[in-house]
Amino acid sequence: MKTKAYILAGGLLLAAPATSQAQSVGQAVMDGIALATLSDAQIAQLSQQAVAQMDAQNPVAGPGDPYATRLNRIVGRHRSMNGMPINYKVYKVKDVNAFATADGSVRVFQGLMDIMTDAELIAVIGHEIGHVVNKDTRDAMKSALKRSAFLNLVGSGGGTLAALTRSQAAALGNALYGANFSRKQETEADDYSYGFLKRNRYSVLALASSFEKLASLSGGSGGGRVTEVLSSHPDSQRRAQRIRDRAKRDRIR
Repeated sequence: MKTKAYILAGGLLLAAPATSQAQSVGQAVMDGIALATLSDAQIAQLSQQAVAQMDAQNPVAGPGDPYATRLNRIVGRHRSMNGMPINYKVYKVKDVNAFATADGSVRVFQGLMDIMTDAELIAVIGHEIGHVVNKDTRDAMKSALKRSAFLNLVGSGGGTLAALTRSQAAALGNALYGANFSRKQETEADDYSYGFLKRNRYSVLALASSFEKLASLSGGSGGGRVTEVLSSHPDSQRRAQRIRDRAKRDRIR
């Protein structure tokens, strides 16, 4: 049925009058301009709305919860990064995952906390913050917007943004949660975490051991039932070895 619907849609496009095609091309150009002119602050604002909706849809560990207490202890020294406030929450979900968004929100899942040591968790968090600092999360939001009909949220007066509806916020949140980063972006986030750990006198080898744990859960390649957090390409074992090789060159044991 999906194939038939696709062919029918294609046929309708081919039969569309030239004026309709021109209007579609013109709208695509305008959408591209709107996307290109979105500022980092506007992207952060949209990300904040999307994360707020995700927080409403997931069980969040409260102030007295042991998971929240543990996370707050681990990240207590790192409430801002490069001048950006960072806010942390635990989702009491069994998925092995963590993610960050362009507004500085970091969300850590209970399943990840259950298998990682404190040192490994701060290494994972350093990786996620690396995606924010390196603008990967900003680009992921732009990509999500490009695939959707949200570009009209950019108002014509002063570049102000309209508030997202719940469904829009949920759709953007899902897109950010499922964002896939390139090999280059993942490697650069690994390098950011390594530098972050080294500067703050944490164990850089904890980043390697976090990869190795993910590899053991997913059969060695980062697939299986482990949600992609640090387990996208290149595979977790290779990423772990890369960190260990770098630590060896730095004479870190």
